[in-house]
Amino acid sequence: MSAPLVTVLIDTYNYGRYIEEAVESVLAQDFPREEREILVVDDGSTDDTAERLKKYGDAIRYIRKPNGGQASAFNFGFAEGRGDIIATLDADDLWLPEKLRRVCETFEKNPEAGMVYHRAHMWRGGEEVQVDSHFAEVSGRVPENRVSLLCYPMVATSCLAFRRGALDKVLPVPEALRTQADAYLMALIIFVAPVTALPEFLAKYRIHDTNLFHMREGKPARERIEHRMAMRAVLSAEIRAWLVRNGRDLASPDLKAYLKQWTKAQELDSFALRKPSRWNYFRHLIEYPRIYGSLMSPRHHLYSYIRAFGALLLGYDRLYLLEDFRKGYKGIFNRPARESVFPEGKKEAAAKN
Repeated sequence: MSAPLVTVLIDTYNYGRYIEEAVESVLAQDFPREEREILVVDDGSTDDTAERLKKYGDAIRYIRKPNGGQASAFNFGFAEGRGDIIATLDADDLWLPEKLRRVCETFEKNPEAGMVYHRAHMWRGGEEVQVDSHFAEVSGRVPENRVSLLCYPMVATSCLAFRRGALDKVLPVPEALRTQADAYLMALIIFVAPVTALPEFLAKYRIHDTNLFHMREGKPARERIEHRMAMRAVLSAEIRAWLVRNGRDLASPDLKAYLKQWTKAQELDSFALRKPSRWNYFRHLIEYPRIYGSLMSPRHHLYSYIRAFGALLLGYDRLYLLEDFRKGYKGIFNRPARESVFPEGKKEAAAKN
């Protein structure tokens, strides 16, 4: 039997209540069945995941392993998958029917591309969806252009597909990453191959009570923030270690700016745990126009500095008053559409396990 063109890797842990919808969305793809395999890696679930998947029989390959986290599940699945292209899907998300066809067409048109990524609807179940406003369309050899490097987004697991030859150059994923393993892959794949952004909505990212980065209502629990900060610290350290091993100069201005996104995200989460002093919040905000000024319009550049100095006057809890004032005078400080690419508003990879 010849190897399939595509391996669909579904990683799951105690998502029995969602797993059938994920599998069904792959089975419903407008794509030849004989050219893809569905590999479900169960990372030691203790719920009814295995029972729910029995009905699919030989339509899927279901492999259960001891619990080790998302990176462990990824590494296992990448080793087991037989496809030239690996497309990842979180067990609580869905693909739209044209997903695999469009991704494979894009790889075919871009034979050097090591990864294709696309947009996803934010979805709370039912028929209603929301637009993900944080998508940035960045293609090509990203590190060769500072603007591309700074605009390059982190997107969800279910929006990623890799060419095996490129993926192998960044594997294995460090298994200390119980979550955010997808961010490790996306952060580093640009240093081994060009990437291609597909600005089409080809997935639904499910928002529910256990998302690491997106919640239904209100603020995340303290333990969730602490967990993602711990994993982000590992992520940042492992990304830097890989770059050093592969001859990249961490002192280069462009690379320093690229790596800052994880530092700034850590600071924002730390503020949610403990309110920063006015000075610390000012220092956090003043870096944005310094790092990302080349991406900003003159008005937004000015407003960023006003906001930083406003933090000294108003503090962390009351800076919203400045934003309320800005909204009242939109003709003065209109935010450009590209603001969403800056880390303060950027959707990080939704590494859910």
